[in-house]
Amino acid sequence: MTSRLNPSQLAAVEHHEGPLLVVAGAGSGKTRVLTARIARLIEVHGVPPQAILAVTFTNKAAGEMRERVGRALGSAPAGMWIGTFHGIGARLLRMHADRVGRTPEYTIYDEDDTLAVVKRTMERLRVSTKEFAPKAVLGEISSAKNALVEPVEFEALARTPLAKAAAQVYRDLEPQLQQANAVSFDDLLVLPVRILREHADLRERLARRFQHVLVDEYQDTNRAQYEFVRLLAGAHGNLAVVGDDDQAIYGWRGADIRNILDFERDFPRATVVRLEENYRSTAPILALANDVIARNEDRRGKTLRPTRAGGELPVLLECADDRDEADAVVEAVQRWKATRGTLRDCAVLYRTNAQSRAMEEAMRRAALPYRLVGAVRFYDRREIKDLVAWLRLIANPADDEAFRRALTAPKRGVGDTTVELLDGEARAHGWSLLEQARRIDAVAGVRPATRQALLDLVRTVDRFRDLAVDAGVDQLLLQLIAAVGYDTALRNEGPEGLERLENVRELVTSAAEVIIEDGGEVGLRPLDHFLQRATLVTGLDQLGPEAEAVTMMTVHTAKGLEWPMVCVTGMEDGLFPLARAYDDPAMLEEERRLLYVAITRAGEQLLVAWAHQRRRNGELLPGVISGFLRGLPGGLVEKRSTIRMRGSARLASPFGAAPDSRGRWRDDEDAASPFAARRRAAPAWSPRGGESVSSFVQDEEASQDLPNFVRGERVAHAKFGSGTIADVSGAGKDAKVTVDFDDEAVGRKRLVIAFAGLTRGFD
Repeated sequence: MTSRLNPSQLAAVEHHEGPLLVVAGAGSGKTRVLTARIARLIEVHGVPPQAILAVTFTNKAAGEMRERVGRALGSAPAGMWIGTFHGIGARLLRMHADRVGRTPEYTIYDEDDTLAVVKRTMERLRVSTKEFAPKAVLGEISSAKNALVEPVEFEALARTPLAKAAAQVYRDLEPQLQQANAVSFDDLLVLPVRILREHADLRERLARRFQHVLVDEYQDTNRAQYEFVRLLAGAHGNLAVVGDDDQAIYGWRGADIRNILDFERDFPRATVVRLEENYRSTAPILALANDVIARNEDRRGKTLRPTRAGGELPVLLECADDRDEADAVVEAVQRWKATRGTLRDCAVLYRTNAQSRAMEEAMRRAALPYRLVGAVRFYDRREIKDLVAWLRLIANPADDEAFRRALTAPKRGVGDTTVELLDGEARAHGWSLLEQARRIDAVAGVRPATRQALLDLVRTVDRFRDLAVDAGVDQLLLQLIAAVGYDTALRNEGPEGLERLENVRELVTSAAEVIIEDGGEVGLRPLDHFLQRATLVTGLDQLGPEAEAVTMMTVHTAKGLEWPMVCVTGMEDGLFPLARAYDDPAMLEEERRLLYVAITRAGEQLLVAWAHQRRRNGELLPGVISGFLRGLPGGLVEKRSTIRMRGSARLASPFGAAPDSRGRWRDDEDAASPFAARRRAAPAWSPRGGESVSSFVQDEEASQDLPNFVRGERVAHAKFGSGTIADVSGAGKDAKVTVDFDDEAVGRKRLVIAFAGLTRGFD
């Protein structure tokens, strides 16, 4: 395996003991280095697979690493731990749950579950949910947890009204989660760190167990992840981390670039290896990337070197407005398909999701198939969350959030008043809601039909808990769906319900494909393993098989991916970089790193577009080319303009020269370009029409023009009055809401959002 490595890659692979930092530039083969290093530790140095811990950021990357190591060794590395930070954390918690007041059957709350607990806590503590949005409060708490700030410290540091409100909720949150035998997603990082800090015996035992720790994407680690790695590897120092400070783009969610910049300070004996040979992009694309990122000051410094010969200059395209930009991108993609490759070779990247609207419309007009990454995840769909709630309750009867959802999936005539009565009684006795439902006969004021419905739910949970001991999750699901009548309830919803039923079938298929990878070491039931996977899966992990379609996504989502042809859109000041970045030097550097990531996604052809006008928040606003692209050295890009732009006398060029007849901007600096001859030989990029592509739209996201309503939200209708949203379905112009109107004569109505004229916040 080492025969295919370049000298820098080989140095990283052959390093044996002690700290190692591999600064891996974009497209430099870091995954190959990681897998070759693991294989060498096992084959050459005799390190047992079970003595190796490899951590990365997505399930997809972890699976790929496991696969490659298996191929290199000729067999799967039995006993080796490869997974995400959250997955490894969940695994450790299952083994040592008692040290943080849980049992191994604990539930992992997703954001919706945790948000529901936060909201109810705010109501109980009389913290206004109107003044302080529960999601904002949860965001403050999440940031504190990932920075390992405990509730007492957070309360002492709180200065703003929002922080002070969050401090009250934060203090009350852990006891509630412990009572429910549950953890939040953030706790999968925080609680393992607490265990390692507070239990030296366990920390030493795990350090002996994991003689080598490897971490991918180290530049994206936050404080909790950094501390987790330090505690595990600090004793022996056999820590190998791979990352690229120039691709550190997640500071807004807690990632700390100092972790990679200060690695030698934390591990003084560290060896540093730089991977600078790029196997993805052509020389002109890398020249632009190197120039853009060199303007950042807070970086280690490296220069990507191409291994591919030839290549076209990146095109910097000037457009009249966002619609002109979208049409130009569509034409460029059509030309690529007609002359160079397939649609799945192409990606359209943008800074914010809101930019996709104009691009979607252009794709539809051209009948061009596309995949919009960022739509609702499979496990976030209503019918899937309903059934997962049932499974969670079966796995963990103390899970009150799952109990509340199961009560309504399908509805069984138990209203909010009864649930709150149950909640009060359960709190008084220190019981879960399910346990209180079991004792419903002791509660006064409950109607016989409601009492029977609660007891039926309890009996169903008890029966399926027995089945879950060794039954396959697919069989468990099939029997559960029939037992609670969920399939019948969906069929009664009409055509949309039948579509949801297809998703339920897919869930059963997914459950049948679950493979237990823990080898009996942790002792998870099939149900526990399935629920853990369902909670930890990420948006990128949900991407289906490659289809013949253009991929559209934000630059953040594109990190780690690559395409032969990439179009980066919206390169205007105030959008890329965001306006607020100019007030924060660290944020401005992160925005520039984000552009570097966008550029280095391209292998063969790169189009970077900007517009003189763009529709934002309902207004057509003027645009100026991004400061990141002003003052580029001569010849790094080919400056072109669209037909509409060339025909517009009222929009002045920022380049100080007029375009020629083919839409290319000439200036003196172009003549000195090392790529000038190649540029002059390249075909013009002026859009052309007339091509027709048979197509379909995949993974369609709701149109950015439409309001984003959520279940439980209060709305008002001009004709029907005020009501509460009971469900949201569909996408784009077909998006619909089901509203329970306050007026009993109106009742429940299903409305098309685009035509309903609903307004928010009416009580």
